[in-house]
Amino acid sequence: MKQYLGAAIGTCVHVGGIVNFLRLAEEEGHQTQFLGAAVSIEVLLKTIAVTQANVICIGYRLTPETVIPLLDQLQKAIEADQELKALTWVFGGTKPVAEVAMGYDYFQKVFDGTEDLDDTIQYLRGSQLKRGAQRESENLIDRIRGKSPYPLLRHHFGLPSLEDTLQGVKAIAEAKVLDIISVGPDQNTQENYFTPEKMNQAFNGAGGVPLRKKEDFEALYHHAQTGNYPLLRCYSGTQEIFRFASLLQEALHNAWCAVPLCWYNVLDGRGPRPVAQSIAEGQQLMKWHGAHHIPIEVNEAHHWSLRDAHDTIGVAMAFLGAYNAKKMGVGHYIAQYMFNVPPAMHHQMDLAKMLAKIQLIESLEDDTFTVYRQVRAGLASLSADLDIAKGQLASSTYLAMAIRPHIIHVVGFSEADHAARPEEVIESCKIVRGVVRSTLHGMVNMPEHPSVLQRKEELVREALYLLDTLKNLYPESPDPWSDPMVLSDAIQQGIIDAPHLRGNPHARGALETRIIDGKCLAYDPQLRKPLTEAERLDQLLKPSREFETA
Repeated sequence: MKQYLGAAIGTCVHVGGIVNFLRLAEEEGHQTQFLGAAVSIEVLLKTIAVTQANVICIGYRLTPETVIPLLDQLQKAIEADQELKALTWVFGGTKPVAEVAMGYDYFQKVFDGTEDLDDTIQYLRGSQLKRGAQRESENLIDRIRGKSPYPLLRHHFGLPSLEDTLQGVKAIAEAKVLDIISVGPDQNTQENYFTPEKMNQAFNGAGGVPLRKKEDFEALYHHAQTGNYPLLRCYSGTQEIFRFASLLQEALHNAWCAVPLCWYNVLDGRGPRPVAQSIAEGQQLMKWHGAHHIPIEVNEAHHWSLRDAHDTIGVAMAFLGAYNAKKMGVGHYIAQYMFNVPPAMHHQMDLAKMLAKIQLIESLEDDTFTVYRQVRAGLASLSADLDIAKGQLASSTYLAMAIRPHIIHVVGFSEADHAARPEEVIESCKIVRGVVRSTLHGMVNMPEHPSVLQRKEELVREALYLLDTLKNLYPESPDPWSDPMVLSDAIQQGIIDAPHLRGNPHARGALETRIIDGKCLAYDPQLRKPLTEAERLDQLLKPSREFETA
């Protein structure tokens, strides 16, 4: 514990920055004393002499020229007194004044107002993520804990040119606005990295950066070793998934692995694997990462919601993703909550859906399984008008802050028009940082709104009904919730379904949904009414039940 002494010096009466800094120091467990505004150097020095303060924080926000005599006076006093030399001196001011202060060696830290809240927290904790702390910064969980309560920021990045991507990674790292760069490889990389002869060269760079050899991945890591040393992670392969996972661990120090439960196969056309096979292999991929103590994110719930599945399926599949990860031995689980999916959902109902997911997922927590919340805006929710998209990104982030995330997956405001370039990644992160700064220490308690609570409880009941149905329909399975054959058959039978799967031979594709009162609900077009989960499943399973009765 340290003792901080703060004052605005000279004739400066602007004390907001000093007060906020001291408040943060108190929250970190330090003792503070504030002298006030317009404190002379003489009074400051006399107070230091009679206190136990060991960190002196001074602020000045007037003209640069007028601060020079004050700092010169302070420098003479420090040079003449060994006890003053031994103290830690911190300065805060406007950018022009801070540039003057940087010329005085006795200041250990100079704040110019461009820093964000997490920068200040890191300074107070003595963790500035310099090269000496590089190994610690490669650990996702340590970085989450080190920056708490400020969430980590993650952004997808991958351009069609490898060289452009490398230079972009470096620029993003040097901007110090992003904690995790999520590398987006092109489809050729994901599907045929180990079988380059199968690549269609016409599609090089389609959907991301072309990575053709291990050295390409290593170059990405090398270019990120600057600025705030962002962590790197990369989307999983869709073929040779275990070799690909090992490559990512070795070359990128993969911060965590994202793996779907029911996707990246014939269901979405991202690979030729049957659904049951891909589920089984996905489970083994989770197990591999769990054994290597690498966190896992199961991309599942939003895959269904992006295809207009009703909210109940989104909640149930969010739980099943976490359930399977835990069963495979994963210790640290990243639960992703994608808001604004479908885009027409109302904010209250969207929040309720996320709270229902949280309740079910975090019911799995114990000494062996810890859940971290990651939020993001729905990709399809952003306008192609980039100015409007910036507002939508800020709005979605404000709503998402209501669930107190550990990680914010920043979706670039340009994504509806084009893949984010480095400058757009940086700007998007700054927009999100502005929202975080405004909400971190207090916002309206939206999760306790009666309509939100009512919908959350309704969704929990409906999702549990669906989950119980899976158990009841497949009694021969020792654990239907993690049985690849059960889950695959449930998709084929339409128990788990989505409207966008209509015509897909590997799914039922019979589900109809509508947005009603801001909720995405199962819907009967003949009766023209929404269906409860019991009604939907009863209609779906009625022929087989009648056969069983006969």
